[in-house]
Amino acid sequence: MNRPDDPRRPSARRDEQRRPTRVAEPPLADHITADQVDRSVHRELRTLSKDNAEGVARHLVAVTEALAAEELDVALAHAQTATRRAGRVSIVRETLGLVHYRRAEWAKALSEFRTARRLSGSAHLLPLIADTERGLGRPERAVELAAGPEAGRLDAADRMELALVVSGARRDLGQSRAAVHSLRDLVRSTTASAPGAGRLYYAYADALLADGKAEESREWLRRAADADPQGLTDAAQRLGDSTADVIDLEQGAPEPAEAADEAPAGSSDE
Repeated sequence: MNRPDDPRRPSARRDEQRRPTRVAEPPLADHITADQVDRSVHRELRTLSKDNAEGVARHLVAVTEALAAEELDVALAHAQTATRRAGRVSIVRETLGLVHYRRAEWAKALSEFRTARRLSGSAHLLPLIADTERGLGRPERAVELAAGPEAGRLDAADRMELALVVSGARRDLGQSRAAVHSLRDLVRSTTASAPGAGRLYYAYADALLADGKAEESREWLRRAADADPQGLTDAAQRLGDSTADVIDLEQGAPEPAEAADEAPAGSSDE
């Protein structure tokens, strides 16, 4: 008979089996500090203990740095660590979703974005959710989301992002004329100096090209290059390429939109 203090007794073994395995956290560089995250992130982390909030904030900063350096495995490790520490904080789940999005892990990204949306009650993730639906091969779902009531709660910047997604989804569906029309009013009301104008003009040029309007497409490609001094698109390169009118219109998944401006960000709620 096992003695009560015998660690080999069945109850002790069961306790050991129930004890979660501790996952080693990725190292944090000394220059990374908690005060590098936005104030809005600090406000969300107030529900945590002081030490935990500081640790989570530093891991979120590390995610941002890793994404900027295209070190997606490193970004994932830090995002997962932040989620283990603070899985009920919306910005943490949003960050993990963004990492999966950049890795083209569409189903995982969608799950995290939906969870973050449920936790925050905000509509700002709708463009990313819609684009992730495109990545999953469901462009019709992206169009449906854009037509829903939640889209009316978006600010101007997010409305532009959603319009870009919808235009791409229309092209996915072979609806080239609808892809043009979905951007036309926005393009005409957006000046070249407006934030995001280069990307908008670029998407419009591609929609026009898909609709067989090569000359008009090239004109908007020129406008995109002029409105994009930072080179966020390859408009200038395409203009200098004699084959610029030839693009891949049958790509299976969307290119990840640059969402670095969204600071660092399960189960589905749908």
